[in-house]
Amino acid sequence: MNTPDIRVEKGHAEPEEVAAITAVLLARAAAAPSDDTQAHRGRAKAGWRRLEREGGFRAPHSWH
Repeated sequence: MNTPDIRVEKGHAEPEEVAAITAVLLARAAAAPSDDTQAHRGRAKAGWRRLEREGGFRAPHSWH
């Protein structure tokens, strides 16, 4: 039980600073949605197209 859960990699943090960071991290973890479906806000359609499903020719002046 002597191993700390949070370690300062560079510099020196006072115990009050470590406690403040710990409080912020715990508050953010408690506020995060626990259900994965709420956390995922992706698109219904992919943002890319498969080349084999594209038409065979695009005009050289076209941007699409």
